[in-house]
Amino acid sequence: MAIETRIENVPDVAGGWYRAIVEWAATTPEFVQGFMAHFTELGVVLLAGMWALTLWRARRSPALTRVLAGGVGVVLAYGLSEWSKTYLDAERPCRTFPDLPIVASECPPTGDWSFPSNHSTIAAALVVAILLVSWRTGLLALPVGLLAGFSRVFVGVHYPHDVVAGFLIGAVATAIVVFLLPRLPLIREFQPGTRGARPAPGSAVRGGPGSR
Repeated sequence: MAIETRIENVPDVAGGWYRAIVEWAATTPEFVQGFMAHFTELGVVLLAGMWALTLWRARRSPALTRVLAGGVGVVLAYGLSEWSKTYLDAERPCRTFPDLPIVASECPPTGDWSFPSNHSTIAAALVVAILLVSWRTGLLALPVGLLAGFSRVFVGVHYPHDVVAGFLIGAVATAIVVFLLPRLPLIREFQPGTRGARPAPGSAVRGGPGSR
């Protein structure tokens, strides 16, 4: 028997923050609204591209396993986020507060639930997947991920706590996968640069410039 939990009431503080941000968004210049409306989708695409670049750079190094594990973490995080949505059935704020104008072209229909934010989950998962392999690229990805999450509130389709929850799910799930998956014996066997890397018993490891 399926168990469902529907969130009917949202804490006043969440509704207050949402109202403040959406009302402020409505006063921003049109080009800012247009940018944020597009960036809410484009941000995730940019992060996916940065992850793909990280994958390409690591294609012949032992770090490849961690990059791929990060990809698995992203998929797992998205699955957890989507399951949470269907379990909790939290209505979108733009339907709870229909009197507020929103930047988004339309409010998602009932059934496309609010909590947590899938976009924020994926954004945080990609940032962590990159950061745990390349901190330089990860630091570039971090503001992109944060802005992508904030844009979901700015355009009016998510509460702030939807975004925070998405960030937590994405970051934690991906970090766990990246730390654990490469340590599995079967995975370690196929890591680039590790197969056949152990010297034979009794063999010496030579040093110096001519040893390469």
